[in-house]
Amino acid sequence: MRAREYGIRIGQGTPGSLNAITDVAGVRVGHRTLIEGSGPLVVGQGPVRTGVTVIVPPGRVWERPFFAGAHRLNGNGEMTGLEWVRESGMLTTPVALTNTHSVGVVRDALLAEMLAANPGQGSEWSLPVVAETWDGLLNDLNGFHVRPEHVREAFAAANEGQVDEGTVGSGTGMICHGFKGGIGTASRVLAEADGGHTVGVLVQANHGRRERFAVNGVPVARALEDIPLPGAPGAESDTGGPRSADGAGSIIVIVATDAPLLPHQCTRLAQRAGLGVARVGGVGEHTSGDLFLCFATGNRGMTAGGIDEQAPLTFPLSMLSDVYITPLFDAVVEATEEAIVNAVLGATTLEGRDGIVAHALPGERLVQALAGHGGRPA
Repeated sequence: MRAREYGIRIGQGTPGSLNAITDVAGVRVGHRTLIEGSGPLVVGQGPVRTGVTVIVPPGRVWERPFFAGAHRLNGNGEMTGLEWVRESGMLTTPVALTNTHSVGVVRDALLAEMLAANPGQGSEWSLPVVAETWDGLLNDLNGFHVRPEHVREAFAAANEGQVDEGTVGSGTGMICHGFKGGIGTASRVLAEADGGHTVGVLVQANHGRRERFAVNGVPVARALEDIPLPGAPGAESDTGGPRSADGAGSIIVIVATDAPLLPHQCTRLAQRAGLGVARVGGVGEHTSGDLFLCFATGNRGMTAGGIDEQAPLTFPLSMLSDVYITPLFDAVVEATEEAIVNAVLGATTLEGRDGIVAHALPGERLVQALAGHGGRPA
């Protein structure tokens, strides 16, 4: 169940019909989840607790890109292709998410998917966008279990409907504020007076310290401290990562909107995702990789700018007046906060390598914690 199904309504904005990034018309999301084996870690054999998630913008983004911008809250992480996003102001590929040590294979497979969708025409170059967070506490990270066919299967599963959340796809092995985390999503639809635009957010939540966990501004962590942290006493981490969820993880936030934004405005929206992360208690710790990307579909028909392309001299564009951009900021903050909460509530308790268990946060417990601290679910 999601936050709103428990009566937890975050912010003042109105969600879209799916309350997901797929409320932005044409955006698709697909997952491939990998769960195999149990018991002690044997590198190369498992246990496997990982996967791939893809976010596919409308149309053929490699031919008809969208304006985009990015922001780094803390840089102990990777999102490939960001230098070209910053330089060109455009997103020219789908976006894929995975674990830290599978970025390379997913990047190559993402490129192969684009080439396969454009048979016989080839491509001079591409800089795919692939982001990661670390799942080595639960997963055989150094076993390199994500393969090209898993990326193809995630693409095949991508659709415009409701997005599966929690322990799924690239979020399979992730931990958030000491609870089982993973994939979460939410959306907001602006009032017609503010343009009626839709903002959708998808997060891969693998960050945060338990003691800072808050929902709707209520510090609920103390009321939930009986739920064990992952990282059984005496469990060793052969990968050199943290033995428990101490805030050393990361979060990826992908923001999509149908508003007619220019690249610098996309960057401003991406920045606001950090405020949503902070609302739940994240601070961008030293060893956290907190990377945010925003793309806007409100301007269409541009070309990717290849050197052999017969592009027109100019493109007609629309730009949202900055007088009306603050409601979009509000939407990003609220949707990011709600997406993180949905990631936690949507996750299931998972036992990973070496018997380490990441416990889910039962929604009923969160409702009780909010009420017990003078907060209300809504």
